[in-house]
Amino acid sequence: MSRSTRRAVGNVVTEYEQATKELLQAEHELMLQRETVAQLRRDLPPGPVMSSYRFHGPEGPVQLDDLVGARPLVVYHFMFGERQAVPCPMCAMWADGWNAVAHHLDKSVDFVLLTGGEWKATEAMVAERGWSNLRWFAAGDSGFKTDAGGQDADGNQWPHISVYERDGAVVRRSYSGSASLLEGHGRGLDLLSPVWHFLDLTRVGRGDWMPG
Repeated sequence: MSRSTRRAVGNVVTEYEQATKELLQAEHELMLQRETVAQLRRDLPPGPVMSSYRFHGPEGPVQLDDLVGARPLVVYHFMFGERQAVPCPMCAMWADGWNAVAHHLDKSVDFVLLTGGEWKATEAMVAERGWSNLRWFAAGDSGFKTDAGGQDADGNQWPHISVYERDGAVVRRSYSGSASLLEGHGRGLDLLSPVWHFLDLTRVGRGDWMPG
């Protein structure tokens, strides 16, 4: 290898190393920002007191109040039921992953997935997909998905998650978040799935890829 070739290779390595250091610093700042945001969630004042909503599940009707005990209840609003005749592909991808880690989540929180419409269709979908490790309920005509922010008045659903905690004799909503943030893009819940982050590690990135 000639001296000029070694110099060119050295310059490339140096440029790459410098860019890597800058990236590492940016990744570190992103981590700190995520921790700041998580603390902001924990520091939210007491949320609104929830009304009594009735869902339907494998053992029949159940009240929201019955699902919230000493631990936080995390509810994922799964896009299925009523006007959503086919499961949302993105919701389904997330459920695939959560089904594998449900036993880990169960150590700290109560986690359920809530569809629209009636339980019979939800039960059939869950059985077909093999999501046996997750707890499922259907909102029926309770109006919960609309009140919680996961559905509009016309029955259109979108990815949404909400957290509920007991405050003495009442249940309060402590957090609520949707895929669409203030800017209107659909990446608000990406942290709930590692798939996007694997793609973001590559030069190609996620592009416009969506689960199918």
